[in-house]
Amino acid sequence: MIRYRPPQKSGSKYITAEGALLLKKELNQLWKIERPKVTEQVSEAAALGDRSENAEYIYGKKRLREIDRRVRYLTKRLEELIVVSQTPPDETKAYFGCFISLESEEGNKSKYRLVGPDEINPEKGYISIDSPLGKAVLGKEVGARVNIESPQGQLSYQLIQVEYLSH
Repeated sequence: MIRYRPPQKSGSKYITAEGALLLKKELNQLWKIERPKVTEQVSEAAALGDRSENAEYIYGKKRLREIDRRVRYLTKRLEELIVVSQTPPDETKAYFGCFISLESEEGNKSKYRLVGPDEINPEKGYISIDSPLGKAVLGKEVGARVNIESPQGQLSYQLIQVEYLSH
């Protein structure tokens, strides 16, 4: 049974220079290191005989398909991405690549970096500019009130700091 999945809307085509470098490293790791190793393991497993009951062969072929799928995706995505390495003329407003500090109405402070969808990392506080919070903060300056609709209801924050990495 084939299940139809509508095409996913790809997010913004922006990426930081650090993010582009990480994607290129991942592509290189998969193509130059991991794929040749798995290919060798598959050929060794194939030489053992009956492939229909050979777990190493079956798993190896599955892993090769996963690697090839990711390599195709990364190659295509890297071609269409726009690397943003310059800071905007007005560094008092929140734009792509900046670090923002927010304070909730309860006084809780949090810090995030506005990045593209390929760089999202909750542990580092990297959020997408396509996320509800990212969209709400974009273009705002320090002191601005930011309201977003969340599953918990309406949330309100104050933008208390905007900073950019200097290149």
